[in-house]
Amino acid sequence: MKYKKTVSRRIFLIFAYALMILIAIACIAPLWHVVMASISDPTLSINSKGLILWPLGKPDFKAYDIIRGYEKLWRGYGNTILYIIGQCVITGITTVIAGYVFSRKRFYYRNTFMMLISFTMLFNGGMIPTYMVIRGLGMIDTPWALLIPQALSVFNILLMRTSMQNISDALEDAARIDGASDFKIMFKIILPLTKATFAVIMLFTIVMKWNDYMSALLYLPTRTDLYPLQMVLRSILITTSQDLTSGADVANTLSLYKKPVEFAVIVVSTLPILCIYPFVQKYFVTGVTIGAVKS
Repeated sequence: MKYKKTVSRRIFLIFAYALMILIAIACIAPLWHVVMASISDPTLSINSKGLILWPLGKPDFKAYDIIRGYEKLWRGYGNTILYIIGQCVITGITTVIAGYVFSRKRFYYRNTFMMLISFTMLFNGGMIPTYMVIRGLGMIDTPWALLIPQALSVFNILLMRTSMQNISDALEDAARIDGASDFKIMFKIILPLTKATFAVIMLFTIVMKWNDYMSALLYLPTRTDLYPLQMVLRSILITTSQDLTSGADVANTLSLYKKPVEFAVIVVSTLPILCIYPFVQKYFVTGVTIGAVKS
């Protein structure tokens, strides 16, 4: 649809583009500042105030050399990747099954059950009851404590349910005539037609699990070897990080490169999400808004 270029529309477009540019700058500037600060001369960056738009002094990559030999960081990376894979598998299966069940008209009490589980989005037991349940199930200090409690999200169920409801019942009827079971219909027919929504749910799950540190803080009190990346990052940011380097000049090196190391760790921990998002971005708007307009 083409719009007539009236004066009011031109003013609106100018305002909209200016607003989008400001939002983009507000999002990019902090990340750019962190990248530039991580490779700046530490003696200059310590005394710098405000945004750093280019490396101060001669570019110095010593901070990245320091964290390259930090074993806990890479162990945290590996743990987080395993948690993400496990969470995506568990969440993907449970969300697809739940969305399929609640989208079928022959499930007579689907609206009642949907209302009951939607109630938990507003009111839930809270942190202490959840901890007591996980402790009672014997999952403290195990990886399951980081996977099972977040296995299913009501918001994800709503997205998947709405997406599956827009698929014609004729496809399911035709598959049943050919002898297809519910699982075959769900995974072979319905799921491929809702891949945009499924991709968005997986993106939400990846970002949520990548940024999650509270679960490890609560449920892994002694198993530091199971810490995800964000817990390792937290320990670096709030401690003196005395195990980052070794040798005769440990004290001087840590004192000088403490801030660049913090910035470098933030950059390293952010890169995977920045690399993944462009590949699923095309599904984002489609997956979230699907079902907003009824055909």
